[in-house]
Amino acid sequence: MVMLVSKISRGTVMDQIYIPKERVPGLEVGTAVLVEPVAEMAVSKQKLKPYYYNVSGLEPVKVMIIEEIFRYLESSDNVIIAGSFLEPGFHFEDIDVIVVTAKFRGVDARSISRHFLAALGIKVQIVAISFKVLLKGISTDPLFEMLVSRFVSKKRVIFRTKREMHFKLLDLHLLKSKMLSDNFEFLSGREKYKLTRNMIAVSLFLTGKKLSTAAVNGEIERQFGKDSIELIKENKAGRDFLIKYKSL
Repeated sequence: MVMLVSKISRGTVMDQIYIPKERVPGLEVGTAVLVEPVAEMAVSKQKLKPYYYNVSGLEPVKVMIIEEIFRYLESSDNVIIAGSFLEPGFHFEDIDVIVVTAKFRGVDARSISRHFLAALGIKVQIVAISFKVLLKGISTDPLFEMLVSRFVSKKRVIFRTKREMHFKLLDLHLLKSKMLSDNFEFLSGREKYKLTRNMIAVSLFLTGKKLSTAAVNGEIERQFGKDSIELIKENKAGRDFLIKYKSL
């Protein structure tokens, strides 16, 4: 990453930062830059050593976004980033951020989301939770378990949980998935995929299978056939898919 040290100069209307015309590539006119005090930047960067779990590599711009989120939320006990943001490419809709703190009731999730939308131009979904409640969620909720099957966290974290069956909670998840059967003609491909993934996650949870995005996608292809995920996402899944879905 190209970096250049300069000083803030006083201006008539606005203060300004001058950089030399003869400089290395990467700071062309029109380039968006982050202005940050040198001392604070150096200290902050020394502290950041993210913990990667089941994440083999990320695009550099995603790493920069993660580091910025960690810096802004540095007062929290831990910050966990998960979801489709960690998958290869740039086709994610938002970033799932779990803020782990004992004072989770005092976290203003909306304010944090607005900050990142203004600063990064990206929607950030904030879930503020204590570590104890997070462990409980992973034990009882298949979607929570799947969410933390791969993540990047500010600090190293290990989840030791024992699965618990709360059937009313699982029924509520399945009620969401029933929307696909009732509104098949009106849903988008992405919505159909999420509802299918939700149902399969509950199924694997009930049978004691370990949950991950890869495991759920593998089961979708096993149940509905090869390339079924792309067909569902592209809204090309037909009546045969719907019949099988209702049967499941």
